[in-house]
Amino acid sequence: MNSQSELRKLTYLTFRNIKLYFKDKMTFLVSLITPIILLILFILFLKSTYEDSILSIVESFNLDQNLIDAFTGGWLFSSVLATSCITVAFCSGMMVIDKINKANVDFLVSPVKKSTLQISYVLANLFSTLIIAFSLLVIGMIYLACVGFYITFVDFLLIVFSIVITSLFGTILANIIWTFTRTQGVVSGVCTLVSALYGFICGAYIPINTMGEGVQGFVSLLPGTYATILFRQGFLNGVLDEMGKTLPAEMTTGIADGFDVNMSFFGYDVSTLGLILVISISTIVLLGIFLLINNLKKRQKI
Repeated sequence: MNSQSELRKLTYLTFRNIKLYFKDKMTFLVSLITPIILLILFILFLKSTYEDSILSIVESFNLDQNLIDAFTGGWLFSSVLATSCITVAFCSGMMVIDKINKANVDFLVSPVKKSTLQISYVLANLFSTLIIAFSLLVIGMIYLACVGFYITFVDFLLIVFSIVITSLFGTILANIIWTFTRTQGVVSGVCTLVSALYGFICGAYIPINTMGEGVQGFVSLLPGTYATILFRQGFLNGVLDEMGKTLPAEMTTGIADGFDVNMSFFGYDVSTLGLILVISISTIVLLGIFLLINNLKKRQKI
């Protein structure tokens, strides 16, 4: 009976946090800054740049424009989703908002376990991120259906997995930081910093191969980079296979390498399974850190 009661409390608190996030229009708009910036950059600058890069690789081969549009569109939405799963997770958390509004004081004197409250924050944060991420995925699928759709069912499952695991990674990381945060200024600063920098350091804004050697080594150590490559493979494997029917293998490999569909760790190629393991293990490690921090804070209070 007690477990059922805690489950009801958890469900109520989770939905309460989700509703509060989507009710606050300003917080919601801040979460969408990164995808909006990417869409504007793509429309104004990046699409033609990517097309020119592809055409310089294929040289005299006559490549169908639909393939080029499908590739550039897939690259765009893989970037949008790879960054949004992290930036939205950082901007959609209600833990700090409750601290600022002193709502956490009310919860502390209510018949709600602290663990139930903490889990509700994490779940609400995760579900809010997933709602926005899957909404962006629907927009991407509609766009690709219009310009050129080459995503297989297996690739689609890879994209869905990438969204879920990256959102979970970003949610846990954000909640670790929010555990030590109590002011709106810090929240705004962290959200702004993550929104501005994450796309660069995970290879979403510009291909990793165009970065300096030292920067490439640094980003290859970050779990977010591996998540970005997973998105790249989900969106671009199909169109690259289709390009392979027209182009020599070395050209399609050159395109894949140049646009970060393939990943190497200090000269060693990383398989799709390797990418999945890196981001999954990193998420598990973060979860362990989050649980440890909350356990230690609980003991300190006792």
